[in-house]
Amino acid sequence: MKEIFILLVLFSGFLVLKADKTIMLFPKQSITDYMTLKPVAKTLRQITVCLRSYSELTRGHSLFSLAMQNLDNAFLIFPIPPNQISISINNEDIYFRVDPEVLDWKHTCVTWDSGTGLVQLWINGKRYPRRVSNSKTPLGPKISVILGQEQENFGGGFDQNQCFVGELSDVNMWDYVLPLKDIKSFLNECSTLCGNIYCWVGGSYTVKGKVLTLTHQSYHMGQCKST
Repeated sequence: MKEIFILLVLFSGFLVLKADKTIMLFPKQSITDYMTLKPVAKTLRQITVCLRSYSELTRGHSLFSLAMQNLDNAFLIFPIPPNQISISINNEDIYFRVDPEVLDWKHTCVTWDSGTGLVQLWINGKRYPRRVSNSKTPLGPKISVILGQEQENFGGGFDQNQCFVGELSDVNMWDYVLPLKDIKSFLNECSTLCGNIYCWVGGSYTVKGKVLTLTHQSYHMGQCKST
């Protein structure tokens, strides 16, 4: 097993982990293949979610689904190829027109501040025009976070026509709005920023169905290459 080097970056309030990246492969359209993340339980007045994805899908699909017991789309990242993405905040759908999809790894970050309602979207380091959500209601503290499926109820109610098929990696969550310089660092340095409420490296999760675990050594990931 290769040695994993961990660099603590104290001035920015998070960890940067120089590590072998785990990739989760969702191989087929189904309602049985998914991954449940187990973030720190707390009330979220701000949130940042960053992830990397690689997919050939030409239909709408869920990249990240956060539900509460009485709210299915509490925080949903839902691309609609070729050039649109929907961000749902407390069941309010906010649409962004984005650059057309290309077959390559894609880095997506979304932030939301309940105090101002401000929603920000970055894809591959590019920030799109900001939106403002009408909802000011915080998320949590009890939440269900699922990758690979969209939740129509708390932890379930999946529709195979909304599932994700492809590869996911570097899914991290913060309880604050991540600064732009850190988002760009994540993209440009091919490092894994460790979220303070969920960290992809070492975070707790469960896998259902035929989801496969792959490693960065065997699979090219955009500009990131193993040494």
